[in-house]
Order: sequence, then C-alpha cells, then structure tokens
Amino acid sequence: MNPMSQQAIFDEIARNDLHFSKAPDAFFHAWKRGVELVGPDLFNGTQECLDLAEDKWDLCPNVAVIRKTIGAMSSGERVFLAAMVSFYNSKDGGALLKRVGVHGLADLGGLDLERRKIIATLILNYTGW
Repeated sequence: MNPMSQQAIFDEIARNDLHFSKAPDAFFHAWKRGVELVGPDLFNGTQECLDLAEDKWDLCPNVAVIRKTIGAMSSGERVFLAAMVSFYNSKDGGALLKRVGVHGLADLGGLDLERRKIIATLILNYTGW
C-alpha cells in the first residue's frame, strides 16, 4: 500500500477547506429550496419571509406545527419534511422520521429527483445548525 505523498495530503486538505468554506451558503440555498417546496408556513414564515431570508436561522422549522400537520401529507412529502427537520434538530427529526416509517437512508429512495438532490446537497454541506 502506497502512503499518500505529502503533496497529495496538502491537496486533499485544500479541497476540504475550499468545500467547507462554501458549504454554509450551499446548505442555505438547498434549505431555502426545500422550504419553498414544503411551504414556508411550516418554517415560521410566509412567502415574503422566504424571499427575504438571509440564512438558515431565518427559516427554522416550526416543529410543533409540523408534528400536527405531517400526517395529512403524502408519503413523499412526509419523508422529505422529516428529513429536513432532522438537520435542524436530530432528536425531533429522528422521531418524525420514525413516525413516517423511515428506518434508514434507503427509505429516502422514494423521494423524487429534486428532493433527493436537495437532501444530498444538505448532507454534503451540513456544518451544524
């Protein structure tokens, strides 16, 4: 097994640094698109709040309202919304994921392509809430 060269290690560190320097902005744009799909009323806002949002803190999920309304949604909507909440709060999001029948990442396979891309972007760019 060939150890990585010192230059390859530095290059990998530089790629990581570059990625994570841009991650908060990429996360926010994916988050905002997800909020737009689900509806800003479930994220402490209105369409105007969505339009004016400058960071993820402006679009926090309203977990109490989500708990009450998630049952009336389609299966895909429930899974997507629960997955989004899990980025905000792993305990609440995990409980919602369990409630909607998600037992592992493979259960996200029922999402359409747009929602899969949003979740993938959120995963790749998550640096904490």
